Amino acid sequence: MLAYGDRRTSSYDDLLETLTSHIKREPEALSVKTLNQNVVEAEYAVRGAIAIKSAAYQQQLKEGKGDDLPFDKKPITFFRQVLSLCEYRELLDNELAAQIYPPDAIERARQYLDGIPGGVGAYSESKGAVVLRKQVAQGIEARDGHPCDIDNLWLTDGASPAVHYCMKSLLRNEHDCILCPIPQYPLYSATIKLYGGTLLPYYLEESEGWQTTLDNLRVQVGTARRQGKQVRAMVVINPGNPTGQVLDRDNQELLVRFCKEEGLVLMADEVYQTNIYAEGKSFVSFKKVLMEMGDDCTTSVPLVSMNSISKGFFGECGRRGGYFECINFPKEVKDQLYKLSSISLCPNLSGQICMALTMNPPKPGEPSYELFAKERDDILSSLKRRAVLVKETFDSLEGVSCTTVEGSMYAFPRLTIPPAAVKAAADQDKQPDFVYCMELLDKTGIVTVPGSGFGQEKGTFHVRTTILPPESDMQAVSDKFAEFHKGFMAKYKNQNGSK
Repeated sequence: MLAYGDRRTSSYDDLLETLTSHIKREPEALSVKTLNQNVVEAEYAVRGAIAIKSAAYQQQLKEGKGDDLPFDKKPITFFRQVLSLCEYRELLDNELAAQIYPPDAIERARQYLDGIPGGVGAYSESKGAVVLRKQVAQGIEARDGHPCDIDNLWLTDGASPAVHYCMKSLLRNEHDCILCPIPQYPLYSATIKLYGGTLLPYYLEESEGWQTTLDNLRVQVGTARRQGKQVRAMVVINPGNPTGQVLDRDNQELLVRFCKEEGLVLMADEVYQTNIYAEGKSFVSFKKVLMEMGDDCTTSVPLVSMNSISKGFFGECGRRGGYFECINFPKEVKDQLYKLSSISLCPNLSGQICMALTMNPPKPGEPSYELFAKERDDILSSLKRRAVLVKETFDSLEGVSCTTVEGSMYAFPRLTIPPAAVKAAADQDKQPDFVYCMELLDKTGIVTVPGSGFGQEKGTFHVRTTILPPESDMQAVSDKFAEFHKGFMAKYKNQNGSK
């Protein structure tokens, strides 16, 4: 072994310098070309060209980024009461507090602040304040009927950090794949690209209400492995974004067994779990399914379950709160996830508090329950009516079909685009549904996202639109959409006829 300072070491260094002397590293100016190309090539359609142009128009967005507070939705009163008390602790001791706030809001704020030394302006534990993780765990247990160990629970700034942690940990190089539904929320394709992995698509069956088929999954995994790829995990979005479907329990069990057979981590994006509208449909978490399957899946399939305060009936998007729970993860793997979370020190405290409130809201018999239940039910019933209206509108349009909006906040109608419009898009080096959405924005101010931004089967075209505009505006928005579509179809049909 060569010792430091050994002559042979110096000779080796001299030889290395001689061999590499022809390589001269010049300083590189900052430009897109000198950036990490994984960053440059990652795409995020929801914040893409159409959204940027809509902001330039400075108009109210009629379909946005899944953010419902700008659409005149009032926040949940109890949540804001507790948050305001936590933000300004002196209010708790003010003699007028009892005249302004209900007693359960005051009690909840005291409980939280007593468990958070330094208040909301200080750091918490990297996984989130224990008092808040305990309340989230109680909510998970009440939902699923199975225990939740706070050691398996991380509070996060929205659900997105969980995706980043998983991709950063699982993807070692381009040979590692993540099974991802198509259509999919672009967060997944973007983070897979960002961390140097490969997206392995599995197509949801539109004719079957966007459910998943086992045959398609097996073909994709088999093909990838024959190409030398390593499939690491499978992403499932339930309820679906952008597709709006709610998975049947049989379908969920099928996916769990598939992950067991193939040795995959199951990443369950469940941020729309309270947004269910279709009769006969209900949300069942993948954790509940896993715990009740009654075979060795329960103790062997690694599961990451994600939730957020950004969606549901609360829509506290800008507050950035979320959680993920890890099931069947080895301790040494959880230690690495803890390390990743500790790099950011801690998630923001207001988001943590709001996540605890959403999972542990007022209960029947408590002073704030009646108002909370009314606000919740009013919002969800209104969203249900809007979901019906959106589907009816799309189904009435020429060349458009729309599956039932069973859940989430989106419709994903399929468009039959005239050949002349397809050609016009190709001449612009754009996708046809992108051109459709851009013309829709230019003529009406309505913002949608093209299906090509989420992925779709070749030869099909879609748009994603939300059901979030105020219910009082929905009919007018629907009429404006229908008028545009009629004009678009006539414009390009006439071009076809003139050739």
